[in-house]
Amino acid sequence: MLRVRTRWALGIGMAAAIAVSVVSQGCSTPPPQEAPEEQASAPQNEPTNDFPNPYEGSILPLPDGRTWGSTAGVDIAPDGKHAWAIDRCGSNGCLGSDLDPILLYDGDGNFVRSFGAGKLAFPHGIHVDQDGNVWVTDPVLNDGRGAGAGGIGSDVIKFSPEGDVLLTLGTPGVKGDGPDHFSGPSDVVVGDDGNIFVADGHGPGTNERIMKFDSDGNFLMQWGEPGEGPCGANQFSSLHALEIDSQGRLFVGDRDNNRIQIFDQDGNYLDCWYQFSRPSGIHIDQDDNIYVADSESSDLPDAGGPPHGDWQRGIRIGSAADGSVRYFIPDPEPTGGSSAAEGVAADRDGIIYGAEVGLPKMMRYTLK
Repeated sequence: MLRVRTRWALGIGMAAAIAVSVVSQGCSTPPPQEAPEEQASAPQNEPTNDFPNPYEGSILPLPDGRTWGSTAGVDIAPDGKHAWAIDRCGSNGCLGSDLDPILLYDGDGNFVRSFGAGKLAFPHGIHVDQDGNVWVTDPVLNDGRGAGAGGIGSDVIKFSPEGDVLLTLGTPGVKGDGPDHFSGPSDVVVGDDGNIFVADGHGPGTNERIMKFDSDGNFLMQWGEPGEGPCGANQFSSLHALEIDSQGRLFVGDRDNNRIQIFDQDGNYLDCWYQFSRPSGIHIDQDDNIYVADSESSDLPDAGGPPHGDWQRGIRIGSAADGSVRYFIPDPEPTGGSSAAEGVAADRDGIIYGAEVGLPKMMRYTLK
């Protein structure tokens, strides 16, 4: 999420008729479709699988012969074009590796530089603030991912664009449920006023709470607990994504409950959306286009969360203003467990990045 951006330019190669429609919408994605009448925020919604896919994808390259490990996060720099991406050091964790897990790419998908070797155990969520600082969550999960290194993990780190550590939230290497500890920090986002929000939850045995800090890292408040209660009951199951729209609303990816819950920045409940499927990652651009990555939906009982019927994995693209779904990039490997993008971001020209864990790679999607 980034508010200091220019308006999107027109996508190269689009037909003139489409370009005229895009200009009227102020963005370079394809022109909005008529939203179906039934996209209400109710859990009984029919799957939103049948939307056009005007995108084609390619894999971002890695430097020095590296191969992608699992990557759960990606976000856009303040120029609206450069993208910061996570690579879990060619594996599904970085303990014992001398590789940099945080990588910068230019707008054409070329590698620029990297940092972070030895500073992160299991990098998970990433957010770039309006000053270009790079925030990374580093959970140590109950299944052992990220465990094994004293003094690393269970924290949220603010890096400068050059990789210097500017601030650390939590107590590195120590899990807990107090204001100075996390149990599974999955994502982080910074508001326009500098306040920091952390999603502290990643499934059974974690706190499943949203924590708010001021710009200096002082704890302000929290809300939420584990559970499968109705929207607005402050219950979450696998808190996995945070994002803020142009109105300042906080979008919360309540993944295993198959919904996005929306709050104001003081924790007051506003709305609940099911139409974007099981949200692993959420990105909202400067025009309130919303991109939601579902990497987990399956009809199988042991495929990364509760069964989710006929909902398909992939990236759903729509409007954060009215909740409509307009486009869908489906998972090319629709069977089995986790695959497709877990993290998602889009630059000012509508180029979409998908961070994939199950079939590890970083995808870059452009208009066909």
